[in-house]
Amino acid sequence: MSDQEPRQTPDWVEDAKTEISAMAKEGMGHPSTKPVLIGTGIGALAGALIIGGPILGGLAGAGFALYQRIRK
Repeated sequence: MSDQEPRQTPDWVEDAKTEISAMAKEGMGHPSTKPVLIGTGIGALAGALIIGGPILGGLAGAGFALYQRIRK
């Protein structure tokens, strides 16, 4: 594949690393931090209400929110 062609498969792992690194450096000033924290809270609440537990739910919510931000 040449440098001119678009990626055939999205490299979401690199995008996630870049986004998480930027969120860690900028803290609450980064535009992705608040949506990911809100996703964590919603996931923890849902996890507390369902059998999975709040920790597992929080991780799932954070992961989903981060994926939504990267996909845009």
